[in-house]
Amino acid sequence: MKHFLTLADFTKEELEEILTLSLKIKTETKNRVFKDYLPKQVLGMIFEKSSTRTRVSFETGIYQLGGIGMFLSSNDIQLGRGEPMSDTSRVISRMVDMVMIRTFEHSKLEEFARYSQVPVINGLTDDFHPVQLMADYLTIIEEGKSENLVAAYVGDGNNLAHSWLMLAAKMGFELRIATPKGYEVKADILEKALSFAKISGAKITVGNDPKAAVKNATVVTTDTWVSMGQESQKEQKVKDFKGYIVDDAMMKLAHEDAIFLHCLPAYREYEVSTSVFEGKQSKVFEEAENRLHAQKGIMVWLDGKRND
Repeated sequence: MKHFLTLADFTKEELEEILTLSLKIKTETKNRVFKDYLPKQVLGMIFEKSSTRTRVSFETGIYQLGGIGMFLSSNDIQLGRGEPMSDTSRVISRMVDMVMIRTFEHSKLEEFARYSQVPVINGLTDDFHPVQLMADYLTIIEEGKSENLVAAYVGDGNNLAHSWLMLAAKMGFELRIATPKGYEVKADILEKALSFAKISGAKITVGNDPKAAVKNATVVTTDTWVSMGQESQKEQKVKDFKGYIVDDAMMKLAHEDAIFLHCLPAYREYEVSTSVFEGKQSKVFEEAENRLHAQKGIMVWLDGKRND
């Protein structure tokens, strides 16, 4: 059985299969053609961290595929009262057809998947956010930027940066990551990405100079500096991230036809200026919509791999 925990678990060909399927289902959806790819299937959605886009996109997606989503917060189930993840997994996976989890420690997600009888999807952990990167790459394809792609990630070396590393390493494009000192990506995740890059031909560089990262890039992306649960660090991070805002001056360093992406929520005048966020190069809302379509492709693809 296949799970969707991190892009590191997939080949380039498998990721392309999912993206092709996502584009097909998106085209059908835009034409108001709703096929029951997953008739009467139940998607259990476990949220230890709240979300706007993750809940709406998964719940809408499973409904449009012919199934139903079941929202489960940690306040509503025994997991929030100390039940082991392994027990929760063995119970819930006997009652639903697929599970999406948005949690903190990646190890908790892995434990759930280890005991699950159904496919498990990572809706976000502290280490990875793979469904977001599938939406990002879907947007890149639609915007005609997948050929000769040079992506620049400016900001915190967080779960999004880690997932960009894995996407580049698997798909074989150039990725430049610029973070402030002390906020670099995890060394073990970088090492794994570099090992994959040797096979795919990806060019991955990490450093502390955002201008060097953005120069002639065809895609520029960032993320909030203060993630959920880090509110107490806001004042210090604003100081540490000085010079890392993606503003008009920064975007002028990129390729003239470059696009700007942001996974949202975005905090204007912190990681991105209002002028860039609302400007003609910004594709953030196309990207946000593609969470729905990419995740539908993931769910249908996983369902088709149950007996492989």
